[in-house]
Amino acid sequence: MKTIKNIWNNFKRYSFLMYQLIMRDFKVKYKRSVLGVLWSILNPVLMMAVMAIVFSQMFKFQVEGVNYLVYLMTGLIMFNYFSEASNLAMTSVVGNFSLINKIYIPKYIFPIAKCLFVGINFLLTLIPWFAIILLSYVGLGQYACPINWTYIFLPFLFLCFFIFTAGIGLFLSCISVFLRDMFYIYGIILTIWNYVTPVFYSVEILPANLQALFQYNPMYQYITAVRQIVLFGERPSFLTMGILLIISIATFMIGAITFRKKQDKFIYYV
Repeated sequence: MKTIKNIWNNFKRYSFLMYQLIMRDFKVKYKRSVLGVLWSILNPVLMMAVMAIVFSQMFKFQVEGVNYLVYLMTGLIMFNYFSEASNLAMTSVVGNFSLINKIYIPKYIFPIAKCLFVGINFLLTLIPWFAIILLSYVGLGQYACPINWTYIFLPFLFLCFFIFTAGIGLFLSCISVFLRDMFYIYGIILTIWNYVTPVFYSVEILPANLQALFQYNPMYQYITAVRQIVLFGERPSFLTMGILLIISIATFMIGAITFRKKQDKFIYYV
């Protein structure tokens, strides 16, 4: 807990630097772009449209009893956030070595800043996501998505998801300093992780023994909890939310402790 407290204190102390790093990433990402930040809204819509056509029309993927567009988009925006945030966090320390080498900066500022930067984009993608949910509510698609009081639990689930992603980002940013092959290995891991997470298909099409294994996939648990709210209007059980909170805190602590123990050796490897 001392490690978490130190990170929080430094987070407040270096909040201006964090802001500058996030703004720098925005400027770099949208430099010379005509639409700029609007791409954060358009990109998930276009990706959803393409994948919906491919999987629902060409491969005939459907999920019985739910709106497939909302089902697909929920999985897409959550896994895309995790993928982009963890990838950028992994390269953040190595990529900012010239700055680290000149002045003292808490090194974990860099992976956390990347997760926050992608997190802002994630919040923007929620706009078209909610729009699709509203359209389904008024008749888009065969099945309507209920909108009720259970939506108040979405911020909690998204916060847990962010903490989990930040923990993975801290761990990867530390490991990649010593093992540069991680940049390539993690790409393979993400591809496998994507296919074993029911983003575009239903876990119910798999044999029962494989369905049981999915319970150990944190991404499956986070996405399923959000889908339970938006697709069925049901609140995830307090046990489920407690487990998700424990997973996120445990992952963050593992990442933070690993990072703190190894950060003094970064200078010899970067």
